[in-house]
Amino acid sequence: MQTPAPITPDAPAPVSTPLLTQQWLDLCFVHWALPPDAVAPLLPRGTVPDTYDGVTYVGLVAFRMHKVGWLRLPGVPYLGSFPETNVRLYSVDAHGRRGVVFRSMDASRLIPVVMGRFGFRLPYVWSRMAVRAVGDTVTYTSSRRWPGPRTAVSRLRVRCGERIEEPTELEHFLTARWGMHNGFFGGASYLANHHPRWPLHRADLLDCEESLVTAAGLPAPREAPVSVLYSPGVPVRLGAPGRRRATPAA
Repeated sequence: MQTPAPITPDAPAPVSTPLLTQQWLDLCFVHWALPPDAVAPLLPRGTVPDTYDGVTYVGLVAFRMHKVGWLRLPGVPYLGSFPETNVRLYSVDAHGRRGVVFRSMDASRLIPVVMGRFGFRLPYVWSRMAVRAVGDTVTYTSSRRWPGPRTAVSRLRVRCGERIEEPTELEHFLTARWGMHNGFFGGASYLANHHPRWPLHRADLLDCEESLVTAAGLPAPREAPVSVLYSPGVPVRLGAPGRRRATPAA
């Protein structure tokens, strides 16, 4: 396996011909540390857990998807805008490309869920969801509908704090992920993304009631999160899945 690419706060390469454009808004990043052995069996073949100081992470990321558009077409105002909450892991492939692996992707629009599941083989699920902001406090709620389990729910409430002028390397590791790995015919495809550097804020986690992490096949968090961050968001360009598959890692 090649040495993992450097952790960079800025995208390493542009996406000149985007497959999709969108905006990710009002994001809440909540992360717990996990031993790599707990994560490795859940990753696509050809990838291994990406670690920082010997530890990997599970992220619960709640946000608003806004105006998803194909190619360079304008974003769709209704079907392309919806709340989403992802459970994600951190991966690196045999070519050294760092990425994320989604274990679940709850979204409130059925048509995008169906397209994501059957068109891109992503673990989208249809849920009742809401994102509500009052002052500096944002509440994210999710209750799963299809395909379940219906016991999978989430309620996060965070208070946004001051802007982080110089994020730590760990904060970049958790947020500046420039691609996604997804299972693809026995290997892993890689989908690159590009967006401006994250504007990150400190955040206080006021409430956290969730069962999405265990529904995704991961151990229930027993400790407080190691990182809670908020971002007002960024515009995003997604490239087409890479044709070169990740080969099985040594």
